[in-house]
Amino acid sequence: MLDYLTREAPAGAAMQRTAQTRPSTWDAQARTVEAVIATPTPVRRMDAQGPFLEILDAATLDLRGAEGLAVIDSHRTDSGRHVLGRVEKVWRDGEKVMARLRITAAADAEWARERIADGSLSGVSIGYAVQSWRTARTGQDIRTKSPAVWRLTEITLTSNPADPSARLRQGEHGGAGMDPETIEEDTGQTRQNPPNDGQGQTRQDAERERRTEIRLLVRQNGLDSEVADDLIDQNATTTEARAAILDAINERSRQAPRIRVHGGGGDDPAVIQQRQADALVYRMQGGELAEHSRQFVNMSLRDLATDALTRSGQTVAGLSADEIFQRAAHTTSDFPLVVSNAATNVALASYQAAESPLKRVCRQRTLPNFKPSAAIRVGEAGQLEPLAENGEINHTSRGEAGETMRLNTFARALNVSRELLVNDDLGLLGDMTAALGEAAAQTEASILVDLVTANPNLSDGTAVFDAGRGNTANGALDEAGLSAARLAMRKRKGIGGQPIAVAPKFLVVPPELETTAEKLLAAITPAKTEDANVAARDLTLLVEPRLADGEWFVFADPARLAALSYAYLSAAQGVQIQRQEQWNTLGLSFRAFLDFGAGWLDWRGAQRVEVA
Repeated sequence: MLDYLTREAPAGAAMQRTAQTRPSTWDAQARTVEAVIATPTPVRRMDAQGPFLEILDAATLDLRGAEGLAVIDSHRTDSGRHVLGRVEKVWRDGEKVMARLRITAAADAEWARERIADGSLSGVSIGYAVQSWRTARTGQDIRTKSPAVWRLTEITLTSNPADPSARLRQGEHGGAGMDPETIEEDTGQTRQNPPNDGQGQTRQDAERERRTEIRLLVRQNGLDSEVADDLIDQNATTTEARAAILDAINERSRQAPRIRVHGGGGDDPAVIQQRQADALVYRMQGGELAEHSRQFVNMSLRDLATDALTRSGQTVAGLSADEIFQRAAHTTSDFPLVVSNAATNVALASYQAAESPLKRVCRQRTLPNFKPSAAIRVGEAGQLEPLAENGEINHTSRGEAGETMRLNTFARALNVSRELLVNDDLGLLGDMTAALGEAAAQTEASILVDLVTANPNLSDGTAVFDAGRGNTANGALDEAGLSAARLAMRKRKGIGGQPIAVAPKFLVVPPELETTAEKLLAAITPAKTEDANVAARDLTLLVEPRLADGEWFVFADPARLAALSYAYLSAAQGVQIQRQEQWNTLGLSFRAFLDFGAGWLDWRGAQRVEVA
């Protein structure tokens, strides 16, 4: 059912509206009862544009398929035992929509028949689908929305009513169980009925119904009882009362003081989602917890699901854990968003912790699509030339070189089982989502390591590391080998043949050479100047465990001359966790995906040394 508190209703969405009811024309022998199931009573709603008043229009109701709909108990559809009867007839009565319901004779529905008879079961809720909406504004600039075309999808008996104007229809003598010689006034007192010819009794019934409906309308919209007294004294019809109440609501909204606050409020659904997600993250992986999230830290997954359903206007009384999770997972409640947000945060933390150090030697890019993308590198402009006596400035040509790369999508699925939800096993959930983040980081690392070690050909037909380029050599990882690598990079020439003096920035080694590299780069205080390791003073050590023993690399600063680049899709940078809608899953389903690509830009920014 549609969550009116947080989300806008899309066309065709399934919705519900509940109503305050009273005992109606209950016929115990026929087991039928008539009810007012919809009226144009304004109901406050909230969508993406803010608050609005929803007004149902009986004239736009499509009655096709309404007869024969199931009458169910509190929107429960997971078992046939919750079917209480069938809709026998639906019709319009002016601005109202009426229905005659036939309750089943089954023994396990005796409780429903008894409660309808004595008035303790007095709530009716309708489910309906809207094909399109009509939007307008009142004189006080309050937005209203009415369905242009809508149809019924269910009628349910409930203990949690909201609409005071839809109720079980009163009988000719005041309804089942009422003394025909007395009529109950709005004040709760009774008076004797004077003799009448039947027509007078009908007028008295109509008057009592008018007064009751006006008082219910006023109470439902939070107005003072004096408003109802004035409308009754003015002999206002129910239609006139609705218009007056709407004006009163608009006036109250216009005069209400506006308080400016910084940040989201504690009742903002988005703020609640974020704070609950932070509490889940804390329970899954520890760390620091913000003060405003502490109120949720002791809530189990079931507690969070119950809270989300309650905030969306759904009743959870009498529901089992399975039913709560099923409703929370497959309706528009906030529960799936809270879990997916927490899973995303845990996955991102794991992803960032496991990132390959090779990303530091790369230049990051974003691409708009999955088409091959060319990275064009323009050659050096050379030197400025003296200005000629006639003031003419000579033009120069610049060489170009380009390499291509493209994005690919990598994905894995994550199913959060019903057992995990019921058992509140957040440790397992945290491990599962952390594993997804680490898997994404491992995917990126494997792609980057393959680029470095596979030594592919560039656009000029020559391998990245080639003796002809002068960027590969043999030597040990010592001061002499490091000096030779630095010298080779310093003497690089650009596309146009001009020296570019590439400065080494990163020393990349396999784990077997980590200790040797640390000793080489360690800060020392030499006794003599000639003992200082000047070749290592500006290098940063990166250890990539996926590199094979026997070779090491020196890379330039990517801000100066990038040798490699990696890219994400512009709309999805890094690992993404999304919730999947699957009705055939007793739990929650998520998917982790990564839109990632990498490629070489320029061989001049890298030097490879094979250990002799």
